[in-house]
Amino acid sequence: MIGDLRLREVRDEDLPAFYRCQRDPEAVRMAAFTADDPDDADEFAAHWHRVRTGPANVSRTVTVDDAVVGYVLAFPVGEGTEVSYWIDRAHWGRGYATRALRALLRELPQRPLHARAVKDNHGSLAVLRKCGFVVRGEDHGFAPGRGHDVEEWVLELAA
Repeated sequence: MIGDLRLREVRDEDLPAFYRCQRDPEAVRMAAFTADDPDDADEFAAHWHRVRTGPANVSRTVTVDDAVVGYVLAFPVGEGTEVSYWIDRAHWGRGYATRALRALLRELPQRPLHARAVKDNHGSLAVLRKCGFVVRGEDHGFAPGRGHDVEEWVLELAA
């Protein structure tokens, strides 16, 4: 079953589910660019306060059949806008990230949009490509979720 996937405004009651996701070691490893300490509840709360109150940020909770399965975001980086998403690992492989990102993209009129994926995160790269993003470059940096430098793809969704 595909499930009734919807995006909605982030609510306070969604945050515990996001926090549980952030603390999943395998998901943290795959995402790589995560909080320095995924178990730091105070930093988590501060981060989500910034996300939810930033005037240029767009944050949406992803629900399937009314259950919270993750979130999608758009936020300014330099002169552009970058998108990101996180789906609870228990729901990986069902197309939810792709469907959620497509729904978010319909809300965002601006182009180009940008995204990043660690080079060995093939699932995230597939999601981005299915949504029309193409690789435009490479970057590298320290990834707290892995504890060392990683290489990543820099992608763009053009007009």
